Amino acid sequence: MANEKEPLHGHEKAALTLTINGKKYEWHHEYITGVEIRKLGNIPPEEEIFLAVKKPWEDEPVPDDKQVNLARPEIEHFYSKGKHHKITLIVNGRPKPWTEGTITFDQIVVLAFGGYDHNPNKVYTVTYDRGPHENPEGAMVKGDKVLVKDKMIFNVTCTDKS
Repeated sequence: MANEKEPLHGHEKAALTLTINGKKYEWHHEYITGVEIRKLGNIPPEEEIFLAVKKPWEDEPVPDDKQVNLARPEIEHFYSKGKHHKITLIVNGRPKPWTEGTITFDQIVVLAFGGYDHNPNKVYTVTYDRGPHENPEGAMVKGDKVLVKDKMIFNVTCTDKS
């Protein structure tokens, strides 16, 4: 009886197939890390790597130190895109372009009203929904910063206390 740890008939394990930016690759290990995907697919450090996931779920970011199991039943599809990509935030029902991965309380108020009135009688209230898994929904106060994603919804109101 052959030792289970040895490859059968002197052959290596069967290659697992994956794609990176639409190009097919073979990998001879069960797991692959973000840094290995980056090297294999020749992805520059200024780009982020994502694992394509079927809807209704969101594509998963794959940082350099994350391991992905390739031995699952389907072929894993990875893609890269620039870290500073343009997204659209929905602010008070209106689409607003945004290019950063985070937004501050002050920045969202400016997007909503075109400026920030520092009058102590003005109070801004910010709530958000459909955010990334780190902060899917909530409220912001002065000094807060949250991660954003495409089509994230913000509701911003201004109340005059006088």
